[in-house]
Amino acid sequence: MKNMTLISVLIWTLLCCCFTESRGQVTVTQPGALSSAVGGSARITCRTSQNVYVDGGNNHYLAWYQQRDGEKPKLLIYAASTRASGIPERFTGSGSNSDFTLTISGVQTEDAAVYYCQSFHYPNSQHVWTFGGGTRLDVGSDTRPTLRVLPPSRKELEKDNGKATLMCLADKGFPSGWTLSWKVGRGGSISSSSGDQSRGVLGKDGLYSWTSTLSLTKDQWTSLDSVTCEATQGSQAAVSETLSKGQCS
Repeated sequence: MKNMTLISVLIWTLLCCCFTESRGQVTVTQPGALSSAVGGSARITCRTSQNVYVDGGNNHYLAWYQQRDGEKPKLLIYAASTRASGIPERFTGSGSNSDFTLTISGVQTEDAAVYYCQSFHYPNSQHVWTFGGGTRLDVGSDTRPTLRVLPPSRKELEKDNGKATLMCLADKGFPSGWTLSWKVGRGGSISSSSGDQSRGVLGKDGLYSWTSTLSLTKDQWTSLDSVTCEATQGSQAAVSETLSKGQCS
C-alpha cells in the first residue's frame, strides 16, 4: 500500500509540476548528454544538493522518468531502486541520500530519450519536489557527418543592407554532440569566426543533422579567399569542408 501511495504521489507531481533544475534551496545535477552503442551499458548520475527524504521504511524518495521525443514522460523508477509496473529489467536504479544512478544494461534503440531524475525533500515542513535538467541518451555508433557550405545568395548580396550569410549543412552524424565552427581565409592567413548553430535534429535513421550560419558584412565576404566549416566531437576525427571564392563565381 505504501508503494502504491508513493507511485500516486509521483505521478501527481509529474502532471502538476514542470521540469526544473532547482526549486528553493534544492538543486539537482545531471549530465547533459551521454551516448551508447546498441547492447552497451549507459550510466546516468543524479546528485542532489541535500539528502532526499527517507521514510520509516527506508525508502529514499528519488524517481527516474523517461521522455522520448514527442511523447509524455514515463515513470521508470521510484524509491530510488523500485521499477514501476511494466518497466524492463534492464533499467536499474541505485543510490541513497544525495547520489543516485540509473543504469541501462543492454541498451536498445528505443532507449534513446531524455532521462530526468526527481527528488523529494521536506525542509522546514515544506514539500519540495525538484527535477534535474535531464540527460539525453543517444543510441548508435559513432558516425562522422558530411558537410556542405552554401555561399550567400545573389539576392542577399544585391540588397543594400550590406549583409552576407553563409550556411553549413552537417548531415547524418552521431552522437548529437557534434559542434560546428568556422574559419575564414584572407590574404593567406586563417582566422576563427563564430557562427550560430542549431540543435541537432534526429532522423528516422537514428542519425543527426545540424546547421550553422555565419553572418558577415558584404565587404568582409568580398575580401575573403575561402571559408571553412569544421565539425568536431570528442575523440572522433574532425570533418571539414572549404568553400573557395572561386567556386562562387
